[in-house]
Amino acid sequence: MEKAGRTSTVLGKLTVVGDLLMLQLVFVVISLGILTLFPAAFAMQRVVPDAISQEKPKLLRRFFHEFGWAMKRFWLPAFGLWVGGVMLAFGISFWAYADGPVRIFALAVLIPLTGMILGLYLSGLAILPEAPETATFKSLFRSANLFLLRRPLPVAGGVVVLLTWFALASQLPTLLVVGSGLVPALTAYALSRPRREKTSEDVSI
Repeated sequence: MEKAGRTSTVLGKLTVVGDLLMLQLVFVVISLGILTLFPAAFAMQRVVPDAISQEKPKLLRRFFHEFGWAMKRFWLPAFGLWVGGVMLAFGISFWAYADGPVRIFALAVLIPLTGMILGLYLSGLAILPEAPETATFKSLFRSANLFLLRRPLPVAGGVVVLLTWFALASQLPTLLVVGSGLVPALTAYALSRPRREKTSEDVSI
């Protein structure tokens, strides 16, 4: 019985990994279009909890439903996010190789700004699974701000994780194929999990 239980646990974990990789593959294909990148990321975020919990079947059908919802409601702000991200990446890359004292000032502004935007983005992803179908970009922005204010240190840790992953992906571009959607989604999912309260069992005497 114990061996059967372990086998079932291993198979369950493999199923979760398989579902997540399937979602990542679909995300990569859909996000090749500029306008579809962030709606695909939003759709993945709303489906990832179900992939991990294995409580709801037909993940691909749910993913495409959520993608249609995100595309319909957020395509214009998503395009703005894409343009802003490209501008920030170009600005940091440009000033990183520039000369003179202006370089230090520019990087001192751009790097914290990038961190703040990434933190707000992660906060937005963290609240997306619970967002109602009637949510607007304005309401999501407000909720993301509140989440960031309530959990600044965990979000800062998530930003470090993302920046580290981006640094690795810049050296190994193949990582983008297996993690471009999953790494932000799983990071935000971890941030959204409720904090575990300590009990008497956690306190050693």
